[in-house]
Amino acid sequence: MPFYVRWKWTSTKKTHNKESYQAYIYGSAEVIGLMCLKVFCEGDDKQYLHLLPAARSLGSAFQKVNFLRDIKSDLEERGRTYFPEIDFTNFGEADKQRIEADIKKDFDAGFEGIKQLPKGTRLGVYIAYIYYFQLFKKITRISAATVLQKRIRISDTRKLSLYCKALVQQKLNLI
Repeated sequence: MPFYVRWKWTSTKKTHNKESYQAYIYGSAEVIGLMCLKVFCEGDDKQYLHLLPAARSLGSAFQKVNFLRDIKSDLEERGRTYFPEIDFTNFGEADKQRIEADIKKDFDAGFEGIKQLPKGTRLGVYIAYIYYFQLFKKITRISAATVLQKRIRISDTRKLSLYCKALVQQKLNLI
């Protein structure tokens, strides 16, 4: 099945099983990381293939954070859920922690890849990483009930401080 047909099919689903969930994440986020990685590696196929799993993991982490952040609007406004095998009518701390553990694994793998990117490409990717990771950490500190009640966000002031921190870390060769 051509990718664009699969994408149209997965984007209209109201609930996802493991297969459609993975296909949606691949088609909506992982491929973006892979396209960027292709550019970042400047034709070095060996480096591209080496970093491919990390790029997919990072894209996956970003998308899953979006899903977790947007549970309320996805449920109430669109009548859809993304996380397979989660009953959102009984969404509890154990469900949230299971989702968070999965996201954390993706972030860890993605960060290892960021550290191996060509030096000139790291900063932009790292800024996106620290923004999403801070959003993720904020979500981990709130209850499952709160996740269902409101959209969690990072303030503009905090975003600016994360950006400045990333610039300093780059200057000090810490990324």
